[in-house]
Amino acid sequence: MKTGLTRATLALSAAALALTGLAAPALAQRDPAYEAARQTGKVGEKPDGYLGVVAGADAALQKIVNDINIKRRALYAQKAQAANATLEEYALTAGCLAISRTAPGEKYMTPDGKWMTRGAGAPIRDPRCP
Repeated sequence: MKTGLTRATLALSAAALALTGLAAPALAQRDPAYEAARQTGKVGEKPDGYLGVVAGADAALQKIVNDINIKRRALYAQKAQAANATLEEYALTAGCLAISRTAPGEKYMTPDGKWMTRGAGAPIRDPRCP
């Protein structure tokens, strides 16, 4: 059983994400309601690799977020097994990459759990990020 993240495992996971083109938050996320929520700051990327509701979630938006996260988890589990990593390691790496790819004006969660709006500079990411 793995007890912690290693740079090698994270690097392998990052490489696997990059090669599959799945590091960007693009999993079934073409829904106009999702795009609108992302652009208005109602949803954002979290360090754990999942999408989070920032504020003002109605039942429809919460369903969209839940559906996206279910799909992400299934994909992470599959890719983690192929990369000989744990689900948590793979999800963290995906979160690191998703946060790094947020556009200015989009929301993301910092490692201490605060929602931030991406500015022109680099986002604040988990120190374990590759």
